[in-house]
Amino acid sequence: MFFPVFLCTIAVMGQAQVTGFVYEDLNGNNRFDRKEKGISDVAVSNGTEVVTTDKKGKYTLPVQEDNIVFVIKPAGYAPAVNEYNIPQFYYIHKPAGSLNLDFAGSPPTGPLPKEVNFGLVQQDEPDAFRILVFGDPQPYTEEEVNHFHRAVAAELKNVQEVALGISMGDLVGDNLNLLHPYKEAVREVGIPWYNVLGNHDINYDGTHDTLTDETFETHFGPATYSFNYGKVHFIIIDDIMYPDPRDGKGYWGGLREDQFTFIENDLKQIPKDHLVVLAFHIPISQNEASGPFNPVHRNRLFSLLKEFPHTLSMSAHTHIQNQFFFDPEHGWQQENAHHHFNVGTTSGDWYSGKLNDKGIPISTMRDGTPKGYAYVNFDHNRYTIDYKVFDKNPDYKMAVFTPNEVLQNAWATAQIIVNFFIGSPEDSLFSKIDNGEWSPMRYAPVHDPFFVHEVDDWDFTEELFPGRRPSNPVESSHTWTGHLPTNLEEGEHTVYIRAYDMFGREYTAERTFRIEAR
Repeated sequence: MFFPVFLCTIAVMGQAQVTGFVYEDLNGNNRFDRKEKGISDVAVSNGTEVVTTDKKGKYTLPVQEDNIVFVIKPAGYAPAVNEYNIPQFYYIHKPAGSLNLDFAGSPPTGPLPKEVNFGLVQQDEPDAFRILVFGDPQPYTEEEVNHFHRAVAAELKNVQEVALGISMGDLVGDNLNLLHPYKEAVREVGIPWYNVLGNHDINYDGTHDTLTDETFETHFGPATYSFNYGKVHFIIIDDIMYPDPRDGKGYWGGLREDQFTFIENDLKQIPKDHLVVLAFHIPISQNEASGPFNPVHRNRLFSLLKEFPHTLSMSAHTHIQNQFFFDPEHGWQQENAHHHFNVGTTSGDWYSGKLNDKGIPISTMRDGTPKGYAYVNFDHNRYTIDYKVFDKNPDYKMAVFTPNEVLQNAWATAQIIVNFFIGSPEDSLFSKIDNGEWSPMRYAPVHDPFFVHEVDDWDFTEELFPGRRPSNPVESSHTWTGHLPTNLEEGEHTVYIRAYDMFGREYTAERTFRIEAR
């Protein structure tokens, strides 16, 4: 339940106002009919101010010539979705339309209607639910849209027992005409789908940061907004500052002042025992001014969250998978660290690598994480995270490397190397050989040997493979190493792995190798 908060707004002389009702759409016709009643205490925003509806469901907000007015979905209700399963929780107010841009924005919306009403339908929202999270679909061509469609979207077609999905930006790769086929692909998943703005989704010819999301807005609505589901409050944030305020070239991660104002006002509506989940494209790096995200802005976000003990933030962008933990040393203003999940991508390493038997690029990421997608499982204000590798059994959580053949009793530098795809320094891994004793493995960021071998195949081949060479390997933040003994009997042996993740769950894997006598 929302705590009713009324934010007083003093209207500037002559400033336009938008008014309307949030109502229960009993017959689902998206029209406020006579027998339908307004819903009280529902938050509505113009992108900065946030007000709540009165006992009749009515709200009033100031509105400017380039505003999107939206309802902040309360728990237990849902807005209608369009033919692409995109929630219709917003009204675009651009009387003159978007500027003349390379990619189309919003057409002129004309005068403000007498009422801008938002219909909601009651739905069952248990406190325990799960969502899907896609990192960077990022197709640059129709062929790559087809790869995304035939791989990830097809694998999840009409998925069951998932409440909603979020794509974490870079929905496409600069060609915004591909947003439509992207929507066609995601529609097949069959659940309400929310979208984050990425740096490859912007109007590069927009002359100011507020004008770079015009095409995105036409397809998906506001680029910064929020909604509730169960005991979880989601805040979707456009964190692409373009042009870069430092030099006017490229982009930088950060927020505008109006976005900080919205987040501050939005959080005033949220009970402190709820889980607050922030979703944006560029990760809030632990690097300082040279990093991809403005550290001053990161600290401002942390300040806004300091009264909320249950938080999670998510990003994509990097095309590798990382878990970050922010403590007071990094500006976090609580004793328990803040968890930031940098999600692996559905495009993997930008649709590179060898083709599988369906003609789809394998596209392993540079840190050895296979292409895939994440599930976040919520239970009240707690959560766990799973990563599903495309086209693999859901139990496939780690890759275990050993040499195939090892010389008996020889001095050798070969190791057991485990890439635990969802892993972090907060996890513990153990190994044993055959029926031996379990030994702790050492957390050690290294190059994934399987991915190194994959890249070497491209560099040493005498005949080019179809497709595109993968990117060069980088150290993985989720690898562990262990000793591989050679004083074993000749023949086949098995290395067993146990992994315990940050949530206390156990996973297992194994791999066989052979000991050979000279």
